[in-house]
Amino acid sequence: MERADKAVVIGEVKAKFDRMTSAVFLDFKGLNVAVVTKLRDEFRKAGVEYRVVKNTLVHHAIKHHKWANKLDGTLTGMTGIAWSYEDPSAAAKVVKAFRKEKEHEKLTIKAGLIDGQILNAEGVENQLATMPGKNELRATLLATMAAPMQQFLQQLNAPLQNFVYVLKAKEDAANKAG
Repeated sequence: MERADKAVVIGEVKAKFDRMTSAVFLDFKGLNVAVVTKLRDEFRKAGVEYRVVKNTLVHHAIKHHKWANKLDGTLTGMTGIAWSYEDPSAAAKVVKAFRKEKEHEKLTIKAGLIDGQILNAEGVENQLATMPGKNELRATLLATMAAPMQQFLQQLNAPLQNFVYVLKAKEDAANKAG
């Protein structure tokens, strides 16, 4: 790879790290092309960008970040990087689901990165992958905002409902007596 090409790749990788909400570093050693292609498809469906980049180029791209030194042990051997831009847990969820299949167990998580904090493999799988997604958080927020209004409407309807029950009880009593 020529120097100009390396500069372009470093710029692209730097831009990805600057835009991301989280990243997952993977070791794909032992996976065949068909499995890696399937993994890329799963990432694409989840809105995650995946790329294999030389470790030295990644070092150059992230050297301006405070957390860059903490990734020295991670950036060895074969490294694929999955960047999440919208939903921080998207890449980790895809990897966790992908590893559940027997033939995909060779895919290993090296580390994760979220908000400048480095997570080990267990942290990625047990914390990042179990975080609620953006849509789940929106649904929870909407339900929380709607609950007081629903309770208010129930309180407004309660006297009318109770009045109807009283009328029904009187009608039943009158039918029994008459």
